[in-house]
Amino acid sequence: MQYGARPKIWFAVYQLLWHLLLPFAFIRLAWRARHSSEYLNHFSERLGFSYGKTTTQGSIWIHAVSVGETRAAQPLVEAYLARGETILLTHMTLNGRRTGATLFVKEIAAGQLHQVYLPYDLCWSVANFIRAFKPKFGLFMETEAWPTMVFYCAEIGLPLFLVNARLSERSARRVKRFGNAGRSLFQAFSGILAQTQLDADRYRGLGVKQVKIVGNLKFDVPLDPSLIQQGKAWKQELQSKQRLMVCAASTRDGEEAIILKAWKDLLFGNTFQVAPLLCLVPRHPERFSEVANQIQDAGLTFRCRSEWIDTPKGDAGVDVILGDTMGEMPMYYSAADLVVMGGSLLPFGGQNLIEACAAGCPVLLGEHTYNFQQAALDAIDMGAAKRIQGEPVALVEALKELLLNTAELAMMSSAAKSYALQHQGATQKIMAALEDLH
Repeated sequence: MQYGARPKIWFAVYQLLWHLLLPFAFIRLAWRARHSSEYLNHFSERLGFSYGKTTTQGSIWIHAVSVGETRAAQPLVEAYLARGETILLTHMTLNGRRTGATLFVKEIAAGQLHQVYLPYDLCWSVANFIRAFKPKFGLFMETEAWPTMVFYCAEIGLPLFLVNARLSERSARRVKRFGNAGRSLFQAFSGILAQTQLDADRYRGLGVKQVKIVGNLKFDVPLDPSLIQQGKAWKQELQSKQRLMVCAASTRDGEEAIILKAWKDLLFGNTFQVAPLLCLVPRHPERFSEVANQIQDAGLTFRCRSEWIDTPKGDAGVDVILGDTMGEMPMYYSAADLVVMGGSLLPFGGQNLIEACAAGCPVLLGEHTYNFQQAALDAIDMGAAKRIQGEPVALVEALKELLLNTAELAMMSSAAKSYALQHQGATQKIMAALEDLH
């Protein structure tokens, strides 16, 4: 089988499974619509139909599956817009689409950027999508590799690149289990622009020839200055009460229990003259109510961020602030003295520590950071982050050690800013590499 060739038997089975599972995809959307009817909006786009009269052809197509990838794509989108290009921005999730709509309000209104859902990975829906938009070339963010779309683009000669690409050791092993079928998928990309040497080596281990190392776009993502200002105002309010704040950011299911147990033990240890404040921000908004119940069951007093019209206050007597808002992470980071990074205490791979460091906030990481392997190692080496075990006892000790040592926190904060600045520049490297590759 030639590099990147569509594996016929495997692909036929894949298509059959997609057609069999399609009704369940519809049911899943309907189930999620219980929380928001927006899940059913633009439904026909998921089948490759009904893009409307505003369909723009000849755009640069960037696929950002959800929130994190959409934010990471922002500097790349803005750089191409500045060159006078139009952008087709696709997503798979509602929150990804919402994020794009928030980031690019003016560009959407001006017709410079068009948002749609990426269609389900069926031959006919993919063909309809490509026929409707006829993009110049496509850029898939980070880990996305939908077989039908990738092979179809290769067969019709549409350049498709995987950019800001990462591949954990575990994911590489999983791909290799599929043998030639798995390898051929990544070989079918026109090129792969990897974040780190480790990522590049893993892609080369799959037989990919066109691999370049360009760094991580997340270092180039600008933080909203208005949110930074709100965070600083909140921090001043807390400092006036001599109160430190820890932000547990983008937490996942099961991690809140670890964090709340640790926080309860920390507060009841009578270690602090003024009790610190915990700001707990779950990653998924549909879990806000569930986490609120967990805080209550833990016997801790709390308020929801959504209760404030403007910047939250110090609120003496409150143990926890529940961050039940979307898009305000820069504010939380700018207000906090220390971050516990969600997704790393349990095996979820870790969430984005780069944004916290850019805001000058030191980070505590659990053991599970394979989604940000090199970024985590570099942050630890520069003194911007520390790694801990996931259990509550280890978390309590780490929190106590740092919160009682404000001089060390200040040094870590300075290191975090330096770390974030030193690793910028991926946007221009990606654009230069793409010009070389096609």
